[in-house]
Amino acid sequence: MSTAFVLGGGGVLGATQVGMLQGLLEEGIVPDLVVGTSIGAINGAFVAQDPTPGAMDGLAELWADVVRSGGLMESPVRQAARLAKSRTHVLSPGTLPRLVARHLQVDRIEDLSVPFQCVAAHIETSASHWFTEGPIAPAVAASCAVPGLFAPVEIDGAHYLDGGLVHSIPVGRAMSLGASRIYVLQVGRVEQPLTPPTKPSEVGLVAFEIARRHRFVEEIATVPDEVELHVLPSGAEESPAMMTLGYGRGSRITRRIEQGREATRDYLAGR
Repeated sequence: MSTAFVLGGGGVLGATQVGMLQGLLEEGIVPDLVVGTSIGAINGAFVAQDPTPGAMDGLAELWADVVRSGGLMESPVRQAARLAKSRTHVLSPGTLPRLVARHLQVDRIEDLSVPFQCVAAHIETSASHWFTEGPIAPAVAASCAVPGLFAPVEIDGAHYLDGGLVHSIPVGRAMSLGASRIYVLQVGRVEQPLTPPTKPSEVGLVAFEIARRHRFVEEIATVPDEVELHVLPSGAEESPAMMTLGYGRGSRITRRIEQGREATRDYLAGR
């Protein structure tokens, strides 16, 4: 069977995927295809480069290093200055490309060990754009360009924003590419039930989650019987729609990795 790993978006909650990858690879489950969006594009590129348990230990260390160094966070003063100047974003556009280029040993998508694709939202056409070849760093940066945090990423004259706007968890892409066994690495948010809002503060959150989840829900419902589908549990106690900087603390990152690994092991043992 052709096995695909599908890695969804979710910001710092994506640490959960590191534990899931550890659990899968430790059981000898290796992908023939990797597709990812947003933070899942970063984690996906790493597993596509080297789908071994040892490499995932290195990815976990990368997450720890980023947290310890504050690699994705600048001082509030610098962020405020950038927002005042740009009026659209608070983080440096070069942050993610530098991070990927520094830690990946492969420069181009087609040179990864496992076929890999990541998606971004193409601003000019409002369409999904799948990066299937070319430099990895700008493609991943485009897939992770969260509106308001990062500026749109320009590649060959086109502009892109976060892939989660068009494919939060791209199961349909894996099916269209012929995957017959799919492991879905989600970060836990789709596990949280939605209820009608009862407060003004909940209206936007519920609407945001519906917009984010609906395509995934519809694609899951259309998976044919001949495709073996596994939606891995996150094992996390909470996966909020809106996150504060506290969710990026080292202790929480480490715990989410452990929870993802334990939940994946339990799931596979149960299967």
